[in-house]
Order: sequence, then C-alpha cells, then structure tokens
Amino acid sequence: MTNRLRTQIEEEEAEKKLVVEEKPEKEFSDNFLTQLFTKGFITADRATKALPFVLFLSLLGMIYIANRHLAEKNIRDIDKITKEVKELSWEYKTAKADLAFKSTLTQVAKRADTLGIKESMQPPQKIVADEEVKDEH
Repeated sequence: MTNRLRTQIEEEEAEKKLVVEEKPEKEFSDNFLTQLFTKGFITADRATKALPFVLFLSLLGMIYIANRHLAEKNIRDIDKITKEVKELSWEYKTAKADLAFKSTLTQVAKRADTLGIKESMQPPQKIVADEEVKDEH
C-alpha cells in the first residue's frame, strides 16, 4: 500500500461505493402509451366524459358477439335439417320402390294365396246387356 492516511483511503472507498450505488434515472421513451399514462393525458374528468361512449362501444361489442353466436346456431340448425330432409327423401324413395315391387301381379298373387284367395285362370267375361232390358227400367 501507499503511505497515505487511513482517512483518505476510507474517503476514497466511500466515494467508490457512492458511485456504485447511484442508479441512473430511467428515461421513458416518448411513445403513445407512456405519454398516455405518465403525462396526465387521461384525467378523471376526461375519463368520466368518455364513459358513456366506452359503454356504448361495449354494448355494440356484446351485440356483435351475440349476433355471431346466433348466426352460427342457425347455420348448425340448417345443416341438421338438411341432413334430416335427405334421410326422409331416401326413406320416401325406398318406400315408393317397395310399394311398386309389392304391387306387381306376382307379389299380389303370392300374398293373396296365403289368405286363401286364388288367381282366376279363366279370362274375364264381358257382360252384354240387351237394349230391351234397359228400356223397361
């Protein structure tokens, strides 16, 4: 060490500590958000005056969200009903084809045979009425 006085050494060490302990002040950048909150851009009066407009915007936002949900629900319902219509259309076509098949002469004869009714083997006969008989009535 040097031949300095102890007090001088202590003073120098204290100055070094003071320099180390000092922190530089933070500088805020001049962007919109920092000006908005630090420089008093929004005051209680301005916030109170803007409150109805903010509430109006909030109401519009809620209406927009509700409308979106309603539209999506309607789309789901339309898809569900469309699928149901397609299924009913298939059932109708199946029933119509089944009826056409069951109303053929051979199918009717098979079903009537189980009831004990048999198909006539003689051709139908034409009934001719005399004109004299018609006039008497």
